[in-house]
Amino acid sequence: QVQLVESGGGLVQAGGSLRLSCAASGSIFSINAMGWYRQSPGEQRELVAAVTSGGSTNYADSVKGRFTISRDNAKNTVYLQMNSLKPEDTAVYYCNAGVLLQYSRRIRDYWGQGTQVTVSS
Repeated sequence: QVQLVESGGGLVQAGGSLRLSCAASGSIFSINAMGWYRQSPGEQRELVAAVTSGGSTNYADSVKGRFTISRDNAKNTVYLQMNSLKPEDTAVYYCNAGVLLQYSRRIRDYWGQGTQVTVSS
């Protein structure tokens, strides 16, 4: 089995910064794409940022220039550096990873438990 454990959420004032981390562990052969999603009450879940195994990145238009996604393959960890935070960024942030399993060699999608980010004005 595979688990994704997130950390780094919290309460911050507008204009501040937070750094989210997500570490994957378990029967992992390799990890393909990793990404961060967020969801606020009454809203659809949206992709915030993603990074492929080759290092290509994609960002939602609303966070371009403010957020940076990166990964450390040796640690099976993905990060989201969030700068110039706005109240609109308030949401539960979820880590996602496409994992090639160690034994079956099948690809499965895994999600973290979510971490709350609250930006006050």
